[in-house]
Amino acid sequence: MAVLVWLLIPVAGGVVAGIWSAWATRRRSGGRNVRDSVGVRGYEAFRAAMERAPADG
Repeated sequence: MAVLVWLLIPVAGGVVAGIWSAWATRRRSGGRNVRDSVGVRGYEAFRAAMERAPADG
């Protein structure tokens, strides 16, 4: 019986890890997508600025 209890510990840990990973990677609607798009636009502006030739030659 004690062996089954010790086997249950990693199985329960795996189940909890699976539930947590599904919760952590879920798609959320609302404010998060807006912030992401603002960040992507900022990154694109940064890349464009770094790809330009220097102004002072």
